[in-house]
Amino acid sequence: MEQIRIKGTSMSKLTHPREALFEGEKPFPIIPACEHFAGSEKLITKALELQNKLGGLFDITMDCEDGAQTGKEKEHAELIVRLQNSELNKHKMSGVRIHDYTNSFWKQDVDIIVPGAGEKIAYITIPKPTRAAQVEEMITYIQKAVQKAGIKREIPIHVLIETNGALQEVEKIAALPWLQVLDFGLMDFISGHHGAIPASCMKSPGQFEHELLRRGKANLVAAALANGVIPAHNVTLDLKNQYQTYKDAKRAHDDFGFLRMWSIYPTQIQAILDAMAPDYSEVQTAAEILIQAQNVEWGPIQYAGDLHDRATYRYFWEILQKAKLTGISIPEEANKRFFS
Repeated sequence: MEQIRIKGTSMSKLTHPREALFEGEKPFPIIPACEHFAGSEKLITKALELQNKLGGLFDITMDCEDGAQTGKEKEHAELIVRLQNSELNKHKMSGVRIHDYTNSFWKQDVDIIVPGAGEKIAYITIPKPTRAAQVEEMITYIQKAVQKAGIKREIPIHVLIETNGALQEVEKIAALPWLQVLDFGLMDFISGHHGAIPASCMKSPGQFEHELLRRGKANLVAAALANGVIPAHNVTLDLKNQYQTYKDAKRAHDDFGFLRMWSIYPTQIQAILDAMAPDYSEVQTAAEILIQAQNVEWGPIQYAGDLHDRATYRYFWEILQKAKLTGISIPEEANKRFFS
């Protein structure tokens, strides 16, 4: 139990929702709704500075795959280790995308990054698998590197689903150990259809309306959520149009169930956070319900004429956590009880 001091009540001990609501269960990951990709030292540094300015509201993915110059893969991985360990990385909310299974440098990436920054790295992203067995082999190699380095924590794994083969085995991939996120990779996925999906579908509205893309996104989201994994949506190519980014993120969230989205340009970050943030009124409701529930040790309550119990408490607890991560104001009493 957590010690919580509540003004105006004689109760000195109240059970925190993460202890009361998920006893014996693995809680669903609560991570930022936006991850920003950056490859070069200049862009990663700028991203870290912005992350610190905003108070850690988004993740950063430091990119080995597309960020490294040909012939300088080792130096780039070493650069990422230095940036992971730098004072700029205050929030420890930066992951790394390594090279794909067919590229001989992926093991070198792991051998450099895990022992060098394994205690701080937020996640490792695996791109372009064509089979679940490839992902499993890469995760096993990462796990062995973690053990060899004497690191006690699990490093969350993100997997890019951007080939037909990966989509066919997406449920197997989603069930693999250490999985935290499944990312949908739109452009490679379209390229892999050999002209069956037109290039116009790399943007809206086609990316949400072409039947093959609708099916692919829906299948990824269903597999992710069924296995307690976050589904993440692809980028908006219209870099400087913040409203288009907002509309894409909103539609990805509301129509398909995506809970996270990539950014590749700094102005896209806030648009994604705004689109995927919980509704303000629902945040207020969540706070009031959870406060009442905590006061009765998480037994059933009646709120606005409706019955609530642990099933709805779990929903509202996730809403409150997502609000915190997207920068939405939380009522003072709820903030004091649950986040201080």
